[in-house]
Amino acid sequence: MYSGLLHSHNGLRWLVLLALLISVFLAFSGWFGKREWKKIDNLSGLLLVLFMDVQFLIGLVLYVFVSPITQSAFTNFGAAMRNSELRFYAIEHILMMVIALALAHIGRAKSKKNTAPWKRHRIAATFYTISFLLILAAIPWDRAMF
Repeated sequence: MYSGLLHSHNGLRWLVLLALLISVFLAFSGWFGKREWKKIDNLSGLLLVLFMDVQFLIGLVLYVFVSPITQSAFTNFGAAMRNSELRFYAIEHILMMVIALALAHIGRAKSKKNTAPWKRHRIAATFYTISFLLILAAIPWDRAMF
């Protein structure tokens, strides 16, 4: 079970990153190109938060129930905080990912509510870019499975 969930979590990461790249590109090109908010802009944001939500749910199951790394950290949390790898998975990874998820959702919601197209694109570009940077920082690249 652990291996299957971990492979799913690792594989879905690439869809999340691709959706982020597309959403960020569309947002910046719409903002600087002063173009109207189109169906593709809305769809890219929707797919982005959908992929991120599924990724988060798989990660949450790993974090709380299945991962031997977090289970080890939870048995002695004080010792885990002194171990950089355990601290990363127990605190840093999930915290940055939750913030990135929240920012993507906020960016999507706020960009849907604004009426001026350039503001919609600017809001999406800002929130999606910060989310993208947080995700890049929180991915354990040394353990990345391609």
